[in-house]
Amino acid sequence: MTQLIQERILRLKQEKNACILAHCYQTHDILEVADYVGDSFGLAQNAFKTDCSTVIMCGVRFMAEMVKILSPEKRVLLPKAEAGCPMAEQLDPEMLRQLQAAYPDYTTVAYINTTAELKTLCDVCVTSSSAVKIIRNMDAEKILFIPDCNLGDYISKQVPEKQFQLIHGGCPTHVRMTRDDVLRARAAHPNALLLVHPECRPQVTEMADFVGSTTEIMHYAENSDAREFIIGTENSIVQHLGISHPEKLFYALSKDCVCHNMKVTTIADVLHCLEGTDGEEILLEESVRLRAKKSIDEMIRLGK
Repeated sequence: MTQLIQERILRLKQEKNACILAHCYQTHDILEVADYVGDSFGLAQNAFKTDCSTVIMCGVRFMAEMVKILSPEKRVLLPKAEAGCPMAEQLDPEMLRQLQAAYPDYTTVAYINTTAELKTLCDVCVTSSSAVKIIRNMDAEKILFIPDCNLGDYISKQVPEKQFQLIHGGCPTHVRMTRDDVLRARAAHPNALLLVHPECRPQVTEMADFVGSTTEIMHYAENSDAREFIIGTENSIVQHLGISHPEKLFYALSKDCVCHNMKVTTIADVLHCLEGTDGEEILLEESVRLRAKKSIDEMIRLGK
């Protein structure tokens, strides 16, 4: 039945001039029908380049907003309206304004995992892979980093010449992994390399053999001569890597590292979205879109 649904999806996206974006944390049956697979900003860039008039974002809401910010002329659909991101929703604009008032001489840097509304109040956005380079390239010496204090802590250690103000926020999925998980995993798999996402707690990233974005973790595992890996990010990556590289062994750092918001989208939801019976179109006021885009444009400028 899954194959029949996938075949129907492939036909419909041709008929409707649609492309499908799938974040790496989606299930493998969705990745198999996607035109592009990757991290949030990379997917938005691919959507910008495509000639398709409709874009379906199999991910969460802030990712779909990113696509709309960069491609306002395209119809952007989120298959499940309830697919949100707890980290992106931890701050609202009024809370950020209060933080900025408390730290008036700080430049506000937003992790890409934020809402479009929050981006309108920020000076520059960063991704987990570009953050260190971009913040090093900024003229500002004082950084108010939102919303992930774990990612912010990791960045601050890479850029010690700058002063950081962090807030208490982060990814509820990655924060579940602990030092005890690392000790258990290393004891069970002593020959495995530990690859973790910088959204993890400092006690976890400090013990890792490699720290990087989801895409960087996958590339590291693919290109490494090592045969065994402990994966410290969303557990779907263990499955994807195992399918792509069956000659290697991949272990989850924690069985609890599951993003339920990502998993709310199923292959059937993608079909229903294409059929027009489910899903939500992402709409942004033009003033919001343009103000949010400024922080993204600055990220691109500083990242070159």
